[in-house]
Amino acid sequence: MTADVYFMDLEATSRENLPQKLSRLVKAAGLESCLKENDLTAVKIHFGEKGNTAFIRPIFIRQVIQDIKASSAVPFLTDANTLYVGTRSDSVSHMHTAVENGFSYSSMDATPVIIADGLRGKNETRVRVNGKHCESVYIGSEVMEADALVSIAHFKGHELSGFGGTLKNIGMGCASRRGKLDQHSNVSPKIKRKTCIGCRECETHCPAEAIHLENKKAYIDHELCIGCGECIVRCPTESVAIKWNQEVPVFLEKMMEYTWGVLKDKSQKSFFINFVTDIAPKCDCLPYSESPIVNNIGVLASTDPVAVDQACADLVNQAQGREGTALKTNLAPGEDKFKGLYPHVDWELQLKYAEELHLGTRSYQLNRIKTLTYKK
Repeated sequence: MTADVYFMDLEATSRENLPQKLSRLVKAAGLESCLKENDLTAVKIHFGEKGNTAFIRPIFIRQVIQDIKASSAVPFLTDANTLYVGTRSDSVSHMHTAVENGFSYSSMDATPVIIADGLRGKNETRVRVNGKHCESVYIGSEVMEADALVSIAHFKGHELSGFGGTLKNIGMGCASRRGKLDQHSNVSPKIKRKTCIGCRECETHCPAEAIHLENKKAYIDHELCIGCGECIVRCPTESVAIKWNQEVPVFLEKMMEYTWGVLKDKSQKSFFINFVTDIAPKCDCLPYSESPIVNNIGVLASTDPVAVDQACADLVNQAQGREGTALKTNLAPGEDKFKGLYPHVDWELQLKYAEELHLGTRSYQLNRIKTLTYKK
């Protein structure tokens, strides 16, 4: 079975600007078919960490909100609190960051921001999935209480999953703090002592206080470690390593089981949009942004979460890699950009397992939205 995925590039004309083109894209992809009058609709986005600039521009989110309202549904913006220490680890700071990054009540067409898992990440709903790894998953309650879900994800690289798109935006992004910890719990880093410079960055940012210095080198207490991966992205010398072959596959499969838990009762009430723009090598959870690894590609939308991620991965890999970025190998069109960034991560595993869970299909037809121009 083949799923329809709709694609728009970023060309605009005086006849149609990009927000208008985005509106035409989501309508063609079937947004209205997922919504009915008065549906409380969770619009799951990533507000971006303070200092990050790669997250989706608020003007595009506003357009999708207006299209949801045109269907007489009732949208609210949402995300769940983070496991790591940052500017989104509790609802108060999370909402401050959202406003500072442009997602205010007025800029979002009078649409409220509601943090899905409450003040401190403990407002959760237990969902039984009986998966390979998880008997139950723990999801932010406001997402589960919603009638419908619209996921708007920034597609980019990710140090644990290879890439992050729709599936990660839902599986990891909608999980409560307990759920995030459950997914990360098998990821136990180790310190490469030869290259560790004892700068204490990992120690400072460890939410579990599991890291301290011994003889001017970082040491991880694995009894205390919660596997959040924060030390990996904080280390300036890349001295924190993961035992990839043993642990990351389990992480990816757990994330897909969480995605299934979110969507199991919303199979006909969910819609998925990926912005393949500012394609950074790492997550928007970082308080800075690195140079994009390929040029901007466009926006994709579908009612199939697996197909839309597969299509995005294919488009990125078909693109020419950019010199002078974190991508040092596999720059040629057709070469695997995610393997170039993270050679030990089998990023396809999340798509394969999602397909096994019947979340969707990797087989798709790409339908291009043409740019409107004036006839001569």
